[in-house]
Amino acid sequence: MTSFLSQLPPALVSIVLLTGSNVFMTVAWYGHLRYKSSPLLLAILVSWGIALFEYCLQVPANRIGSAVLSTAQLKIVQEVITLIVFAAFSVTFLGEPLRWNYAAAALCMLGAVAFIFLG
Repeated sequence: MTSFLSQLPPALVSIVLLTGSNVFMTVAWYGHLRYKSSPLLLAILVSWGIALFEYCLQVPANRIGSAVLSTAQLKIVQEVITLIVFAAFSVTFLGEPLRWNYAAAALCMLGAVAFIFLG
């Protein structure tokens, strides 16, 4: 762990690593959709290679975060990060618009966060 990350609380380190992890995973899962004319096997192999970097961040994120967060808390944090990263990716990389129901779903996720952390 870098000296910068080692100075942060474990929950924040976990959030930083999970954010990076989700960027890689979103690119691995959905990046190939911009290149639909490329061979499927190539898309699978490239996605698999990108996913390796996702795991290199995700595994330490969960290990570090589990020192101060429950598994349920880690999971809901990861899901919220996933939705934020995916929304940004779909707008900037895939050119898809955000719709009102996405905001409604985000509010529901915030409710889930409240239930997990306050319960």
